[in-house]
Amino acid sequence: MSEITRVLKTFIGYLKRPDLYPELGRKIIKNTVNRGNAFKGKEKTNSWAAERAVSQKQAISTLFGLETGHFRNEYQDVLSNAAQREKECPVKMGGPGALELIYYACEFANAQQVVETGVAYGWSSLASLLSLAKRNGTLYSSDMPYLAQDGDQYVGYVVPENLRSHWKLFRFADKESLPKIFSENAVFDVLHYDSDKSYNGRVWAYGELYKHLKKGGVFISDDIGDNSAYQDFCEKNNIETTVVEYEGKYIGVFIK
Repeated sequence: MSEITRVLKTFIGYLKRPDLYPELGRKIIKNTVNRGNAFKGKEKTNSWAAERAVSQKQAISTLFGLETGHFRNEYQDVLSNAAQREKECPVKMGGPGALELIYYACEFANAQQVVETGVAYGWSSLASLLSLAKRNGTLYSSDMPYLAQDGDQYVGYVVPENLRSHWKLFRFADKESLPKIFSENAVFDVLHYDSDKSYNGRVWAYGELYKHLKKGGVFISDDIGDNSAYQDFCEKNNIETTVVEYEGKYIGVFIK
């Protein structure tokens, strides 16, 4: 699909969904007036992150006091089936991230209520749900429809049917999804941010999510090296954060 075709399909997709008009307005501003916003402070944050980065295994051990070994063994069949589902999926989306970090954050927090932004294939959703299902907990997810690819039906494709009863998926931009989620549940044990990567988008969402995270809860944000939003947020709120390097990218994680 050419870039022009993709943009046109996305725009038509927005026009068919009046509930997404607010996000369409924000996207137009983001891609015109605020074009440089996505990478604001990137260089500063990448050197900051590189200085303190640890492995996923080390972070889980230090922060949660847990060993990572049994996750891949215990859920070998589930993860193998999920990988097969990804291969079969006709729409291409983001692959699995630091699954152990998410799973053990939920285990550490004894999580019953988790919120995440960004779903794609549903790998991070799967990691949360494997833990939540043990305690009959609920995952609340915010995810924008894939308007250019007609991909709505494939969001969360790798999540097996037996876990879906623990999952509530809100199909809007974060600015519309999160208030709806917070009206259903106000306090969360774990939150995982992996959606709007712009500086302004992150700063807004971090503030909202942090307010609804319980004391002792775990905050995780992917791709913090894209700009300095995460570093700035932590410094502003005097948060001591751990930085995880995973597959050449940086993840921020801390306990509130």
